[in-house]
Amino acid sequence: MSTGPQPDTSPGAVPQGVPAPHAGAPIPAQHMPPQPGVPQHPVPPQPVPAHLIPAQPGPAGVPGPYPPVPAGPYPPVPAGHLPGPFPPAPAAPPHQPWPPQVPPHPVPMAHPLVPHPASAVPTPPAARPSGGGWRRVLRFNTVLAVLLAVLIGMVAWQNVRIGELSTALDSADRRLTELQQKDGGRLTDAESRLGALEKEVGGAFNVEKLAAAVLPSVFRVEAGPFTGTAFAVGPKASDGGTNLFTNFHVVESVYKDGGRTVKITRDGQRFDAKIVRVNKLRDVAQLHTTAKFTGLTVAKTPAKPGQQIIAVGAPLGLTDTVTSGVISAIRESGYEEGPMVQFDAAINPGNSGGPVINGQQEVVGITVAGYLNAEGLGLAIPIADACKLFTVC
Repeated sequence: MSTGPQPDTSPGAVPQGVPAPHAGAPIPAQHMPPQPGVPQHPVPPQPVPAHLIPAQPGPAGVPGPYPPVPAGPYPPVPAGHLPGPFPPAPAAPPHQPWPPQVPPHPVPMAHPLVPHPASAVPTPPAARPSGGGWRRVLRFNTVLAVLLAVLIGMVAWQNVRIGELSTALDSADRRLTELQQKDGGRLTDAESRLGALEKEVGGAFNVEKLAAAVLPSVFRVEAGPFTGTAFAVGPKASDGGTNLFTNFHVVESVYKDGGRTVKITRDGQRFDAKIVRVNKLRDVAQLHTTAKFTGLTVAKTPAKPGQQIIAVGAPLGLTDTVTSGVISAIRESGYEEGPMVQFDAAINPGNSGGPVINGQQEVVGITVAGYLNAEGLGLAIPIADACKLFTVC
């Protein structure tokens, strides 16, 4: 004998397995098939007692509003959930008592659920740094600001130093320019002084230099039994030859004998020289040779005491003899008529007719005589007097 629950067969009971209709919903009349011998009476619809429908939970963790409930038909709902529509009940077993089971009809919802508007799932806000994160960001910004300030300070300091260095460099450049200008002025001054010194040195008395310049124009004269000295003077002669001066007493024996030709010697070569004119009073004779030699320059200013001179001649027949000294005095009267130049350069017989040369390689006199038994006492005819007598200078 079964001890389980028995189906409710009382009138109006809902067949087992059929969900209960919605509370308050009218139940349609049951249509029974006609039974023979049984009078037919319509069954009025019976109201179902209203009862509360529990609220249906929405999506987990998301509060309402809920999405709209789609319209039926609905799938089967287990007991305890929202009713209907209900699936058809299984056929009653053959032994089901009266009243027979009528196939259920869908029961509409007495109160359809109010559709809820579609809820937009809110986008979760962007994660913000926590308090510790903000502190880290603040510390990083502070360090960055400090580094930036240090960098700006270093750049500013470097700019200041560059400005100071530029100023110092400009000052050094100006100072260097000033020094260069001063040095340039000093160098110019030194060059001027050096030029003056060179000129002075060049004009200084140099016996060697003087001798080298005048010796090629000085000759030994051979006039009969006598020898003396002659020198080329002035420009070339009209015929291209050379004019010479000597003393008259050197060629006197030849001239008195009627001869007019003497011999002159230079570097071992002998040349003929013609006696052109003589002046017995001033003891001067003019010679001429067709050979070409350079004439010595005549001084334009008279000799003065103290001037350094050299005397060139052939004493005792010794050619190219050079002695040096100074002008001792200018004698207004002397060996011959007229003034005489006294000098202390050593002379000997054979120097007669030779030139007396100053420091500018100019002829200042013609050696004429020396005092016997005396040293450093010679006389010369002023060259200006000879040039006045013979126009060959």
